[in-house]
Amino acid sequence: MSIAERGTPRASPDTTSTRRGPDEPAWPALRALLLRLHFYAGVLIGPFLLVAAVTGIAYVFTPQLERAVYDHELHVPAGDTRLSLDEQAGIAAALVPDGRLTGVRPGPTPTDSTQVIFTLPGQRESYHQTVFVDPHTGEVRGQHETYGSGQALPLRGWIDNLHRNLHLGEFGRLYSELAASWLWVVVLAGLALWIGRRRRRKRELVLPQPAPAGRRRTLSWHGALGLWAAAGLLFLSATGLTWSAYAGATIGEVRTALDWTTPAVTSAITATEEGPHIGLQAARDAALAVGLTDPVEVRPPAEGKAYVVQQVQRSWPEKQDSAAIHPVTGEVLDVLRFADHPLAAKLTRWGIDAHMGLLFGLPNQLVLTALALTLVALVCWGYRMWWQRRPTRGGARFGRAPARGGWRRTPGRVLAPLVVAAAVVGYYLPLLGVPLLGFLALDVALGARRARQEGTQEATQEGTQAEAGPDAPADDGVPDEGTATTEEQGVPA
Repeated sequence: MSIAERGTPRASPDTTSTRRGPDEPAWPALRALLLRLHFYAGVLIGPFLLVAAVTGIAYVFTPQLERAVYDHELHVPAGDTRLSLDEQAGIAAALVPDGRLTGVRPGPTPTDSTQVIFTLPGQRESYHQTVFVDPHTGEVRGQHETYGSGQALPLRGWIDNLHRNLHLGEFGRLYSELAASWLWVVVLAGLALWIGRRRRRKRELVLPQPAPAGRRRTLSWHGALGLWAAAGLLFLSATGLTWSAYAGATIGEVRTALDWTTPAVTSAITATEEGPHIGLQAARDAALAVGLTDPVEVRPPAEGKAYVVQQVQRSWPEKQDSAAIHPVTGEVLDVLRFADHPLAAKLTRWGIDAHMGLLFGLPNQLVLTALALTLVALVCWGYRMWWQRRPTRGGARFGRAPARGGWRRTPGRVLAPLVVAAAVVGYYLPLLGVPLLGFLALDVALGARRARQEGTQEATQEGTQAEAGPDAPADDGVPDEGTATTEEQGVPA
């Protein structure tokens, strides 16, 4: 029987603020602090994580969905003849008279169409107008607005923007940045709480307990599954931040300062040659002659620039070599191999493509789906535990929050570095720092409200006792059914 069950009076959750001595262990107080942070982040950031996970699952399988929906545009019957890229570009240009040609992607196999890419005046950033041409007959198979460097067709582009910004523009990107900024914090705090928890058997760390239905079993599943998924969730958080508005800009500045940026082939022409341009087909042939292989994109030269032929395969092994071809002489001016990219640039490329489910194909997609479903389960179990903590008397609609006052009991040698680290990280990740200040303000407000309520209750009880007389029975200290145990308040079992 626990202390609460025996009827021994239990201290109020908001009165556990006694400061510990300098020689006492810091973990109990730090655990209470982490538990409070994990609770607030889980309750308030959970909805954003759920939306990111569900829309991420929808995006993961868009390559297969795209190939099925746009089969007519993307695929053609095999043929023995093949028109030059210049002829195909001319056919497409007749359909987009106001467009500026920005690239041509020849079909890598005989059954793939050629994508001729244009930019229209006033078109949204990162959007293009693409004409799909049969390379064997010159038949136009379709024309669509495409999005991004991956040439996402309308369906994939719509789902991509749903995941990225909920179709709310730049303002909507704050939702995904908020989720990515807090995911790693929730995961690390949860790991510390779960690993630091006392348990009778070590296997309970990695396997859920076969306990009766209730909060303990929910916690067991929440903690064990979170442990298994932690590395993958941290990866999603880190790679997701690279696309964010504010944190992404900071990451870009850091990469530039450390010379971790992705290099680009040198396409500037120092001496101009008079004469007609060699054309798209000749530029592609010159690039293939120096080792580039399909799939590639051939980009026409701007003023004072060369043709650039860039490999665009983003599955393993990555094909990201590029070559610059002189527009008049056809000379190969520069070749940049992906193998020669700095390690940081390679890791960035691999990380982004793995986040999108492109790097390893179907296995990559299945792993991402499992991670997203796990995240959904962890958030739902978190809300379930909150519900299971609610008092069963008094008609409470919400569960109890973990005990307050952990920061007061945390030794200064531990608290000071944490505050400094939180300030620095919050400055560079504003969608982490600003909500953290909001959590603190909310916590202070809830603490003040509870203090007022307890003061009012004490005054009422004293008045009732005075009216009843000295023979009236006093409160025996037995908590209501459903009151959180000391373990649930953040004190180690």
